[in-house]
Amino acid sequence: MQKSIEVQGRTEDEAIETALEQLGMSRDDVSVEIVEQARTGFLGLKNTPAIVKVIYEAKEERSEQVDDFLTGLFKRMDIDVSLDISEAEGSINVVLTGKDPGALIGRRGETLDAIQHLTNYVVNRSVSGRVRINLDAENYRQRRNEALESLATRTASKVMKYRRNMTLDPMNAYERHVIHTALQEHKSVSTFSVGSEPNRRVVVAFGEGSESSGRSESPQYREWR
Repeated sequence: MQKSIEVQGRTEDEAIETALEQLGMSRDDVSVEIVEQARTGFLGLKNTPAIVKVIYEAKEERSEQVDDFLTGLFKRMDIDVSLDISEAEGSINVVLTGKDPGALIGRRGETLDAIQHLTNYVVNRSVSGRVRINLDAENYRQRRNEALESLATRTASKVMKYRRNMTLDPMNAYERHVIHTALQEHKSVSTFSVGSEPNRRVVVAFGEGSESSGRSESPQYREWR
């Protein structure tokens, strides 16, 4: 992404050197346009300084990439959405606000998950060092996590009561990860996943120590993120 600054100096060379110092770049890294040449007034009075425009290629910040991509995406989707973007260590969090939050979230968060997955792919594909991008709307993630954790607890209670395995409805990788995490320290049940996407399900099994415990979900969860 090209950016530029305008700097003045007594001479063109002095103005250019000042700009390079400010940018921390070398002459080969920039292009220069002379906006106004230095001029010496009569008898050395009322000298006019030189003004140069220094153009350089600036690396776009990750948050700017997220903003640009999502703004363009929602414009093409003809959805009026405002973005609240904040950065944390290793992640960028985006809160979406619109007139129709249901359209942003979709059934069981499918639309929100799809947009989040696409944003992660676009932003991370051309740069080194991954950053995790989290999208939310109407506090859906927290409410969904709480619902999933409650489901995990209720299911574990039923498994212990009836002493038989129970298979949950199909879930995406993130939701399966929440279930596995909620029960990973449980002393009487274990969890594992069966089936293929998009119909992969979590099994809550009676007894602990299964070789197919929730930890086996981790590689898929990392890939999903």
